[in-house]
Amino acid sequence: MTYSIVARCERTGQLGVATSTSDVAVGARVPWLRSGVGAVVTQHRTDPRLGPRMLDLMTLGASAAEAVDGVRHSSIHADWRQLAAIGTTGPGVGWTGAHVDPTGVSVVPAADHVVVGNILVGDAVGQAASAAFQANPALDLGERLVSALEAGLVAGGEPDPLRSACLRVHGCETFPLVDLRVDEHPKPLRELRRLWQLYGPAASEYVSRALDPEAARGVAPGAEGADV
Repeated sequence: MTYSIVARCERTGQLGVATSTSDVAVGARVPWLRSGVGAVVTQHRTDPRLGPRMLDLMTLGASAAEAVDGVRHSSIHADWRQLAAIGTTGPGVGWTGAHVDPTGVSVVPAADHVVVGNILVGDAVGQAASAAFQANPALDLGERLVSALEAGLVAGGEPDPLRSACLRVHGCETFPLVDLRVDEHPKPLRELRRLWQLYGPAASEYVSRALDPEAARGVAPGAEGADV
């Protein structure tokens, strides 16, 4: 009962994942990213161990397709899983195991992203998310990912109401550029949109505070309202 988009921005090289589900805390279990390596998701009867395993393979030089294949062939319960990955080069790749409920399964691969979903109202969800992501490549990757989730919901989404959503984007640093999560919310995509609109414009400033705190904007340390 989850749909996700795993993507790379060809303009900036950033990697990102956006995902939503009718279960709780999707951001804690489904998306995994490693700067300069790739972005992956593991969903449906989710096994969070598979995300780092795919990224480990990609760190050693495997392509997205090789990482997905390597993990699914080495996991004894692979047929219950849905996996997707994208690297710093090459297309997005998605795979669905034989035991995943075939109702509403969607895998939409493309040159710079892949949409994967299960137990959806239909394949139109994945197609709509993919189209929205491709609509304006000049926009920030985070904006394109949030828009993709929103388009998937407009196309029908899941049979049950969404309860959680997340957005993660990695740039050049080892830490995330963006890491936003919404848990147990009646309108998680609306709340994710609100958080993105607050955080997105300041994301680069938070990186500056980490790399060069003297040059970063903000009030002096110890003053009222000091920087986080």
